[in-house]
Amino acid sequence: MDILQIRNLSLTLGGQEILRDLELDLWEGHIHALVGPNGAGKSTLAAVIMGLEGFREHTGDIFLRGESIRDLSVDERARRGITLAWQEPARFEGLPVHKFILAGAKEKTAAELTRVLEMVGLDPERYRRRAVDDSLSGGERKRIELASILAMRPSVMMMDEPDSGVDIDALAYIFEVIREMKDEGITVILITHSGEVVKHADHGFLLCDGHILEKGVPQKIFSYFEGSCASCDHPNEPPENGEEALQ
Repeated sequence: MDILQIRNLSLTLGGQEILRDLELDLWEGHIHALVGPNGAGKSTLAAVIMGLEGFREHTGDIFLRGESIRDLSVDERARRGITLAWQEPARFEGLPVHKFILAGAKEKTAAELTRVLEMVGLDPERYRRRAVDDSLSGGERKRIELASILAMRPSVMMMDEPDSGVDIDALAYIFEVIREMKDEGITVILITHSGEVVKHADHGFLLCDGHILEKGVPQKIFSYFEGSCASCDHPNEPPENGEEALQ
């Protein structure tokens, strides 16, 4: 059963057409990998699905379980179970871990805090009162953000470059949690250009220049991306100075 359907989706930003008549069907309770080079539109698509400010003036439509969410705010989409974990987790300087995790939790209890921290491999007693700040490593921040998402009990979770800035041990926990989420019926979308991440998906989509170029078995998709895709000067190639916020 499709949980998300994207139909004829196009988006222009700064005079450039980033997404072009994009069509995509995502199955409920599966792990999907969205693969593509920088500038292909992967993170932009995630921002559109989430309904972030600056990414709402698109044509086409997005359906969640058959119902259009085009006019819903970010908060309304989150309440319906759509979440987005960024490549670089947000930092809330000085906010204790337990308050960060339980802020959006469906069950704001000590038991729920313990459950999600243990799921991501962090000792609740050691981390619950730690501050979410620079004292945490990149892997710790990403695991704490993942714990906060688990506490929301989402229907759809998008992860932008889940392996970015994460050590091997943290990455192992992240993939384990992703498999557990799938077992619970949660739909996971992995935005990546990593073969290691793609291996954990059930289905793959190759995004290039704002539209789906290919779909199918994840390893086949990644092999095509790795072996057949080459640098090109398509109009959405990001600038070398990295000024483009979302690519």
